[in-house]
Amino acid sequence: MTTFKDLGVSDAILKALDAEGYTQPTPIQMKALPIVRKGRDLIGLAQTGTGKTAAFALPILDRLNANRKHAGEKSCRTLVLAPTRELAAQIGDSFRSYGRFLGLSTAVVFGGASMFKQKQALFRGVDILVATPGRLLDHVAQRSVRLENVEILVLDEADHMLDMGFIHDLKRIATLVPKHRQTLFFSATMPEPIAELAGQFLTNPERIAVTPVSSTAERVQQAVIHVDHAKKQDLLHHLLDTDPAIVRALVFTRTKHGADRVVKKLESAGHPAEAIHGNKNQGQRTRALDAFKKGNARLLVATEIAARGIDVDNVSHVINFDLPNVPEQYVHRIGRTARAGQGGLAISFCAPDERAYLKDIERLTKQAVPVMETDLSLRTPSAEERAPRPKGTGKRAPAKRAGPPGRKPAAQKHHASDAHGKAARKPSHARAEQGRDRGDRRDRKGNEVWSNAGPPRRLKRKPSRA
Repeated sequence: MTTFKDLGVSDAILKALDAEGYTQPTPIQMKALPIVRKGRDLIGLAQTGTGKTAAFALPILDRLNANRKHAGEKSCRTLVLAPTRELAAQIGDSFRSYGRFLGLSTAVVFGGASMFKQKQALFRGVDILVATPGRLLDHVAQRSVRLENVEILVLDEADHMLDMGFIHDLKRIATLVPKHRQTLFFSATMPEPIAELAGQFLTNPERIAVTPVSSTAERVQQAVIHVDHAKKQDLLHHLLDTDPAIVRALVFTRTKHGADRVVKKLESAGHPAEAIHGNKNQGQRTRALDAFKKGNARLLVATEIAARGIDVDNVSHVINFDLPNVPEQYVHRIGRTARAGQGGLAISFCAPDERAYLKDIERLTKQAVPVMETDLSLRTPSAEERAPRPKGTGKRAPAKRAGPPGRKPAAQKHHASDAHGKAARKPSHARAEQGRDRGDRRDRKGNEVWSNAGPPRRLKRKPSRA
C-alpha cells in the first residue's frame, strides 16, 4: 500500500496530514506528486472530490520549503488561479492546513473583499498567492502585485477558467509571468477544444487521467424525475416532507432570480434555506455558506458558482431543480455529494423542454440516468420523444401545432394591400405593354396623387420682391 511517505512528502507535511486525517493518497495524488516534484508541466484529469488540490499543493509546499528564499516586495513565488471566490478561499485554506508547520506565507485575493487589506497582505511579498483572474489584474493595474518572480503557475478547474470567459484575462496574465516556469492544469473535465487551447500555456506537458474523463463519481447514486415545469416547486416540497434521509442538500438552479424565488417559497413552506449566487455580495455568500456548513440551514440553493469548489461534509443530496444546459456542469454539480468516501444521491428534475439536456448528459457520461417515479411525475418519455435539439441553436425548435385530422386549412383572407403587392410583382414585359404604372399611388378617394407619366407638378410661387 502506497503512503504519502513513500511519495517523498516531508515530515512536517506528514504531521499536518495526520492532523487532517489523511492516511492514504488518492490515485490522482499518487500519479501527480512525482511529476510535479520533477518540475514538469502537467494536465491532471480526475473526478471531482478525488483530492486534486492536495495533488498540487503538497509537492509545491515541499519545493518551496526545500528552496527557501524571499519572493520580493509585492511578489509571489507560486500563483494559483481559481474561477470562483469560494474555490479560491478553499484552496488557500488547504495550503495553510498542509503547510501549518512550514512557516510559509499564503494570501488569497478575490473580488467583493477589501482591496486595502489585500494590498497590506501583498506588500511584503508572499510564497503562495491564490487569486481569481479579475481581482488579480486589478492589483496589477494598481501596482500592488508583481508577477515576474512567479515560479509555479496553477490553474484549478482549468476547463471552467478557459471556457467561461477567462481566456482573455489568462492570456494577459501569461504575458506577465516568466516564460520559464512550471504550469499545472487540474480539472475534472477537459474537452478537446479546451485541451488544444491549454497547449498554448504549457510546454511539453504530461497528461494523466486516473478515471474516465467527464465521468461521474462512482459512489453517487443518480435519479431523474420527469415533471412539469410548474410542478417543480411542489415536487421539491414533497421530497423534503416525505424523505427524512435528506439531511443536507444542495439545490441547483439555472438563474440567480430562480434561486431567490425557490428560497422564498421554501421558507414560506417551513424549510430553512439559504441562497448563494453572483448577485450576493461576499459577506452574504460567506454567511450563507457558513450557515449551511454548521447545519443552521438544511438547504443551500445555488447557481453554477457552487458547482465547483464547495467542499461541505455530509451533503446527503444534490437536487438539480433545473438541468444544466452544459453537460459538463452536471458532473461537477453531483460531485458535491459522496465526498471523502461517503455516499450520496443526486436527483434531477427534468421538464419536457429539458429532455435534450438530459440526452446530452447521458451521452457525455455514457450511462443512462435511472428514472424515479413519484405522484407528481410525468409519464416517462420514449427514446423517440427525446429528439436532439437542432444544430446551431441553444434551444430546441418549437414544434408546429397540428390541427384536427381531416380539417382543411382555412382560406387566406384578402387584404387591401394585396392589390399593390400584385401590381409590384408584375413582370417587366407586362409593365412595358401597359406603359407607365399610373395607378400605384392614389388617395382614399381614388384621386391620383403621384404619376409616373411625367415629372412631378410644382407649386407656383409668387416671384420674390426685388
